[in-house]
Amino acid sequence: MACTGFRWVFRHAVVPALVLSLTLPGTTGNAAGPLLIDDFVNGVSAGWEKKVFKGETVYRATLDEERPAVKAESKAAASALIYRVSLDPKAYPRLSWSWKIVRTIGKGDERTKAGDDYAARVYVVFPSTFFWRTRAVNYIWANRLPPGTFLPNAYTGNAVMVAVESGDGNAGRWIDEERNLVEDYRRAFGEDPPAVGAVAIMTDTDNTGEQAVAWYGAIRLLPPVP
Repeated sequence: MACTGFRWVFRHAVVPALVLSLTLPGTTGNAAGPLLIDDFVNGVSAGWEKKVFKGETVYRATLDEERPAVKAESKAAASALIYRVSLDPKAYPRLSWSWKIVRTIGKGDERTKAGDDYAARVYVVFPSTFFWRTRAVNYIWANRLPPGTFLPNAYTGNAVMVAVESGDGNAGRWIDEERNLVEDYRRAFGEDPPAVGAVAIMTDTDNTGEQAVAWYGAIRLLPPVP
């Protein structure tokens, strides 16, 4: 029963069943150059897997402001798109992406389970042979947290939320982002990261029961800065 309860916690912290069974198939990186996860030019590639938690966020390929993207629409729902990879984060320490939201979640509050919803998030999963050691770094468009804040997820300390954008000041505009996975993992967990096992996007509103619309642009893993 304890194991079942722990799996429930991971599921609701969106370090989901994918994390518990991840065996690192899929894309392998060799640090030769940028590694494209998807630019959505030809729609949503076959490498993405859908993971439904509660209800279903609708993800569909679109063109927004001449930019190929995935549009996410969530109504009291939570589901993700997951892309499995297998790579050394020191060979590909940088994650780049772009995103846009209509607005943040009115009742969203990163510090509470009831408010653990986000108009947009991009997260990276670091699986382990022992599921209780599996960790995730969630890059969120925060509702309330100041930009740059690191905060353990309301459900589990094995997932850390990183506020990259916050509030509605940049809502309605495309924003390009880049983060250093190795540096962020070290700050979040106090040690070097293991292999990366998946990259995911998620727009979720199941806890607050609200609605959210977001767009995600090209996602890449990049080698170290020369």
